[in-house]
Amino acid sequence: MSSNKDLSQLAKNIRKLREKKNLSQDKLSKLANVSHNTIIKIELGLIKNPKIETVQNIADAFGITLDELTK
Repeated sequence: MSSNKDLSQLAKNIRKLREKKNLSQDKLSKLANVSHNTIIKIELGLIKNPKIETVQNIADAFGITLDELTK
């Protein structure tokens, strides 16, 4: 498992926003229409470069822009 300092900004942002909105990984995966496993792997840093469509779906689920999610 990656240490926190090794995680991408995207992984950190997804986790931070998910926790701020009190969403489980499972709930976020359903809102974003991506697999639960994908959310887990992105947050853990196991998927370092997720597909743009996946990231866009996650941003949409949070109600933010792709740019906001990746900053």
